[in-house]
Amino acid sequence: MTHEFKDIVLQALKGRKNNLKSVLASVVALDGSSYRRPGVRMLILENGQMVGAVSGGCVEKEILLQSQAVFKTCEPKIMIYDGKYRLGCEGVLYILLELFQPETAFEKTFLESIEQRDSFQIQSFFIKKEGFTSGIGSIVKLNSNEFSIQGKQIEKVNKEQLAVFEQDMPACFKLIIIGAEHDAVQLCKYAALTGWEVTVVSGHKEPKFIKNFPGAKEFYSMSPEEISLLSIDNQTSIVLMTHNFANDLRFLVALKSSKPNYIGILGPINRREDLLSQFMEYEPEINDSFFDVIYGPAGINIGSETPQEIAVSIVAEILGITRKKSVNSLNKISGKIHKSVIN
Repeated sequence: MTHEFKDIVLQALKGRKNNLKSVLASVVALDGSSYRRPGVRMLILENGQMVGAVSGGCVEKEILLQSQAVFKTCEPKIMIYDGKYRLGCEGVLYILLELFQPETAFEKTFLESIEQRDSFQIQSFFIKKEGFTSGIGSIVKLNSNEFSIQGKQIEKVNKEQLAVFEQDMPACFKLIIIGAEHDAVQLCKYAALTGWEVTVVSGHKEPKFIKNFPGAKEFYSMSPEEISLLSIDNQTSIVLMTHNFANDLRFLVALKSSKPNYIGILGPINRREDLLSQFMEYEPEINDSFFDVIYGPAGINIGSETPQEIAVSIVAEILGITRKKSVNSLNKISGKIHKSVIN
């Protein structure tokens, strides 16, 4: 959810520079079931523009309506949305509405934190009672700094009387695509649509630029030995798709000291085995944990054929592994991935 909150903050800051107030809506509690869980947020700007969503589209109209009272009074409020009567769901949503007007130091600190891939925390104080309540509101904790979303300190006397929803926000999820062929373009598009920050790496001799990869945040022409210059952490996945065995091997060797949560390899199973076998010859002392994050052939078993379908398959596998779900990965298959075509 970090990328959603980042987009909300950027739009709110842009609105403020244009003298537009904005209201942050946060789902802070849920009784029963709902389309999305507590921790989702959206932004309503004074001109009626909405950024993000907290449901499939039904709750947002009510939030827009109720936000008008917050714009008028500048005071935070709780709205309660009972989906049982409107959506057919059994869930009751408790949504905190508050003006987004943190102090000016927030912008610099927040953007630096995002760029440095620091985690942060959001605390929202609330009460399960509809209407205006003194002391409710959200605080963003960035390293050693605390910023009130409303730009004013929440009354400490009320904190003990209120419920609190706490949410840890890791760094934005990042995908590094090593390769610059047409299938890399499709993977970049789908990953960007998912909200991931995408970095594309090509070889020095490839005539490619960031404009060739819609949705990419960064583009680098570099050798395998330079890959260590990139920031790679446990919120980072990597897909090797240079379509050159020697290049894939060199990049894999260069990644030996990194700790991403996923490394995907294209190609059939025997190519993966050859690649890992030669990798072991170069790095015989490598820790077994390095192989735990390698998936080849990359993707889940949904019968993908086209570059677009393969991209969907890979994105789905990365998402499932990141969320610690059981996925039907292609690397579990023995034998051929595709059935033989009989004429």
